[in-house]
Amino acid sequence: MDFVKFRVYKYRNIEDSDWIDVNKVTAFVGQNEAGKSNLFDALYRVNPFDEQASYLLDEDWPVDDWGNKGKNKEHIVCRAQFNLTPEEIQDLYDSAWPASDDEGEEGTKEEAEAQPKLPKSLTIEGRGYYHCEPTFWVIGNAADDLDHKKLQKWAKANVPKFVYIHDYEMSGTQIELNQLKKRHDELHWEDLTNEEQTILIVLELAQIDLDEFIEKGQSQEGRTTRSFDKKQASAYLTRQFSELWSQKDVRFDIDVDGTTLNIFVEDEGLGMPVRLSRRSTGFRWYVSFAWKFTHASGGEYEDCILLLEEPGVHLHYDGQKDLIEVFERLSENNTILYTTHLASMVNLGFPERVRIVESKDKHVSVKAGVVSSQRAPMAVIELSLGLTGDMSGLLGNRQSLIVEGGDDSLILQKLSALLHADGKTGLSDKIYLWPARGAQKVPMYAAFSIGQGWDSGVLLDTDAAGADAKKKIEDLYIPKAAEATGNRFSVMQIGKAAGIKKTDAAIEDLFPDDFYVDCVNTAYGLGITLNDLPVDGSDMITKRVEHVLADKYSRKLDKRLVLNELLQRFDTWKSVKDLPKGTVDKAESLFKTINAAFDREPANTDVQEKKKTAR
Repeated sequence: MDFVKFRVYKYRNIEDSDWIDVNKVTAFVGQNEAGKSNLFDALYRVNPFDEQASYLLDEDWPVDDWGNKGKNKEHIVCRAQFNLTPEEIQDLYDSAWPASDDEGEEGTKEEAEAQPKLPKSLTIEGRGYYHCEPTFWVIGNAADDLDHKKLQKWAKANVPKFVYIHDYEMSGTQIELNQLKKRHDELHWEDLTNEEQTILIVLELAQIDLDEFIEKGQSQEGRTTRSFDKKQASAYLTRQFSELWSQKDVRFDIDVDGTTLNIFVEDEGLGMPVRLSRRSTGFRWYVSFAWKFTHASGGEYEDCILLLEEPGVHLHYDGQKDLIEVFERLSENNTILYTTHLASMVNLGFPERVRIVESKDKHVSVKAGVVSSQRAPMAVIELSLGLTGDMSGLLGNRQSLIVEGGDDSLILQKLSALLHADGKTGLSDKIYLWPARGAQKVPMYAAFSIGQGWDSGVLLDTDAAGADAKKKIEDLYIPKAAEATGNRFSVMQIGKAAGIKKTDAAIEDLFPDDFYVDCVNTAYGLGITLNDLPVDGSDMITKRVEHVLADKYSRKLDKRLVLNELLQRFDTWKSVKDLPKGTVDKAESLFKTINAAFDREPANTDVQEKKKTAR
């Protein structure tokens, strides 16, 4: 079942968020107090993991609307939609068809025959209200076919639960179990501190009953039994934590002396545990996140919708990268929505996952894409792209060609200078080369430049990664650019643009294969020949060399090492006559194609001017 979109009404500073589409991983980028937390608060209560969670009309109704008579306890606060798989549609009809009995079994033959043909697609909508528990509805004509009560029962058992993790503070200090029991008995779950919730989760994960655990401490036999419980809990938590933490191997040890509980952590190989309270804030944040998610998913890490506020804010940059990779892995069986104001927590490979949260007239506004009219969220996106204010201004006033990396930019600039010096066609002086960080991240740069209305284009390798980036740009962003600004955005691939007669091609294929192999041999001190290169698979020269290095020499291709050798040879070339055979024709063809792509009317300057004024 896929969670696909949601909409929030009349909740705190949200008047109407409009429909917000979500992906398996979606990043909500915005400044503090913009309303990101309010979106998650409202969404969480549609199908919360903690069933006691509910809306509070007197506290959650928009403050600026209190004076009106529109305050209505029957108002819908949030709608969330889920698309069902064919198997889920079948199961829903088997369970909620009026002719079925309470156990979801089939009725009589006549009743079974009366069941209509199943729809090919079906969407369930969860609705949260101020005055009552959330309910579920089928969208479309199929709603008339199903028994409403049975639908509620099926939905509550099958619709993924929202797991909202917004308080990560965990000191890791010792805690008195008898005091914890007293507060647990007296308070609702959401009124307990994050520390108390986490300890209760630890005990529940280890299948330890708090009352029974305390009682065992009253006798010698009970304390002996309790020591096995502690070992079991420690082993389980260690095993589960390792599923989500990859920076180092650690082991947890839960120790209870009387009613005092301590959690110790030991790094593998050190042999000396320390109290959790002595570990870094980032590590303790991860512990809280990991154990809460383990609890919510029953240790299976699936069928949950995680709502995370500012994850990774206490982590080192490498830890943030690891967390993004964890999100990718978890998204195979879960949906993850998170808020952030950190550029390092925006995955450049997936611009379609970004939602900009703005505050307009003191109300929330959510935009899909990577361009905002407000400075704060734009600062996050620009920083993730390596842009400064001066750089952004330069790109907005030049024709900009996005290339896959810095290597491409260096080689193109060198070749262009040589061609220009000989009176041949080089890169137009009006065009600025903007290096991205690989083909997967190019669409993010394209989305940004298109959204800004810049006069721009992109040059991609002719390979699978380049084709994927090309498709994403053409499917997701170019139609929007034409509709919103009338702006043209050129997508070129180097093979066709340069007239390279290969199936696959990159910047290195502007040179003959024997020349590049000679650069590799000099850089590595090897003696690879053209006969050593594979004839099957990709005909891109770097891919063929990469195969030989790995197969014959157990080494990896370091393109920067080879580039250094290539640039040294560039310095000896005084004219195009010094270039390797065939390079001039390919380079000139490439530059003519690029220049022609930019020989067009300027981008819509009115749109650009409005964006500058707004910012």
